[in-house]
Amino acid sequence: MTKRHIKRKENMNELLKINTTDSERITVSARDLHEALEVKTQFKDWFPRMCEYGFEDGKDFCSFLSESTGGRPSQDAQITVDMAKEIAMLQRTEKGKEVRKYFIQVEKEWNSPERVMARALTIANKTIETLKIENSEMKPKADYFDNLVERNLLTNFRDTAKELGLRQTDLINNLIEDGYVYRDQKSKLKPYAKYGKTGKGLFELKEFSKNDHSDIQTLITPKGRETFRLLYTA
Repeated sequence: MTKRHIKRKENMNELLKINTTDSERITVSARDLHEALEVKTQFKDWFPRMCEYGFEDGKDFCSFLSESTGGRPSQDAQITVDMAKEIAMLQRTEKGKEVRKYFIQVEKEWNSPERVMARALTIANKTIETLKIENSEMKPKADYFDNLVERNLLTNFRDTAKELGLRQTDLINNLIEDGYVYRDQKSKLKPYAKYGKTGKGLFELKEFSKNDHSDIQTLITPKGRETFRLLYTA
């Protein structure tokens, strides 16, 4: 049991402050319990003696230093309601009986269908928000790797010609003559629309940057390479 992110519960007709841990487990401050039970023995002597009744640190309670308003921080512990009920019973006083009944009522309300459903919805909403954050963080990475894989699958005219065992000029001349590509006003090779990404998918246009200069490059897809292999090397 951890002490982190302790939240106060201000309802349940409080005799003592009821807290919840990260795991939504209900706990109570050992010092608050000591005060509610009206124990005469000082807390520093009383609580260690109570722990000798078989309670385990980290399971039944979690010790910590309480916040200070100027003096030295005082020792305290968050204890489970089960432990609190047993300690209340050990006092053998009317106040102990009252406090134990209070904790039984707290557990009854805490485990009511309405409260169980409310906690389940809260946990579900937290999970959804966490997944949204994780997805938003992962998307740029996924896009990067998708682009990297895609880049590795696409080849330029030189590498395609080398893969097919052709000279680059021969491959380009064949593609121009057969109406797959053309040269634009800047003499850049561009595919005809019907063979591009939205057509038969033999070519793709990719933007690249080099020395602060952006341009468009025509690349050949795996489908395009297989098409031209059968067309020009078979």
